[in-house]
Amino acid sequence: MNMSFGLREENRALLQRVADMIRDEIMPLEEEYQAEIDKGDRWQYTQRQAEILEGLKAKAKAAGLWNFWLTDSDKGFGLSTVEYAYFAEEMGKTPLGAEVFNCSAPDTGNMEVFERYGSDKMKEQWLKPLLNGEIRSAYLMTEPDVASSDATNVSMSCVRDGDDYVLNGEKWWSSGAGDPRCKVYIVMVKTAGDEQPKHKRQSMIVVPADAPGIEILRPMQVYGHDDAPHGHMHIRFTNVRVPADSILLGEGRGFEIAQGRLGPGRIHHCMRAIGQAESALEQMCKRAMQREAFGKKLAQLGANYDIIAECRMEIEMARLLCLKAAWYMDQGDARAAAPWISQIKVVAPRVALKVIDEAVQMFGGQGVSQDTPLATAWTHVRTLRLADGPDAVHRRQVARAELKKHTQEKV
Repeated sequence: MNMSFGLREENRALLQRVADMIRDEIMPLEEEYQAEIDKGDRWQYTQRQAEILEGLKAKAKAAGLWNFWLTDSDKGFGLSTVEYAYFAEEMGKTPLGAEVFNCSAPDTGNMEVFERYGSDKMKEQWLKPLLNGEIRSAYLMTEPDVASSDATNVSMSCVRDGDDYVLNGEKWWSSGAGDPRCKVYIVMVKTAGDEQPKHKRQSMIVVPADAPGIEILRPMQVYGHDDAPHGHMHIRFTNVRVPADSILLGEGRGFEIAQGRLGPGRIHHCMRAIGQAESALEQMCKRAMQREAFGKKLAQLGANYDIIAECRMEIEMARLLCLKAAWYMDQGDARAAAPWISQIKVVAPRVALKVIDEAVQMFGGQGVSQDTPLATAWTHVRTLRLADGPDAVHRRQVARAELKKHTQEKV
């Protein structure tokens, strides 16, 4: 089997342009952007925040550095998933990276859903402004009262009433729903009872964020952080009515859509996590060479040489696994790619967390404070071990695929 993990020559220069913009134009504005969050209403963008973000987006768009996530598409750059991995890794090195190039979650997954499964009306109303970076979106699946890692448990009521569907229930960890620019939700709902097979009971439906009956109860905190103004919201739906043509593909097609959406999204998260690990290792090495204690550079103390070496080796291993998963995705067989996506979904956050934690240790007390980006990076990556399926679920999938090689029985 001939596997290629490289970039085509024409895309190497493109990647360098992205890397240069990240280092030269985006990273220098990170600290100022973050400082603006605590000024005034945390859930509104200050004038300066908007200037920074929209200014960078306009630069990227004018330079043609936009929508890289549109892999194997004539609307984008035609990058393969393998090639996009390198771009996502670079974008993962800064919190602003993905949005500046219009490659943010959950928008990329939602745009794929609208492109693949949406009606012409949905494409005009929602996909077009999303592709242009004019609005944001949210994906609502997880629920507070059921174990949503088993999506057959999703129970938000969605009942047909004449020309409408009526939604009742609660969702939480709705990432991006706190953003004032978030205008549309894609929501996983239950449309059938036990009379249908369990994977035909759920559907996906498109809901305007300002529909009557939607109430944002609270932002969920991650280790005490509310991630404003993006947010991970807890939302209640009370008799929310949407037109019947808001359902995607038809009743009972939710799992089919979810699998098409979540595969790319999972691997994009992993690619960015590797970028975060690279950034943390760079910070660690600079600290080790600049700081002195007991008359020596930190690099020369304790096991720090070994720690730095182990971090480099583990990042390289994680990157290769990520590229292999991406390669399987590019072959077009979702079933064959699934175990590889599950493997990297476990490995990438684990490696990134280790590297970030070692960097924190190298910085000492400063590492856990607001004076470095490491503490925030750690909380984001720790969340990734739960987002898009917890580690245990992905390990189960990997084990089932492995055991299947040795038995004809269902495992």
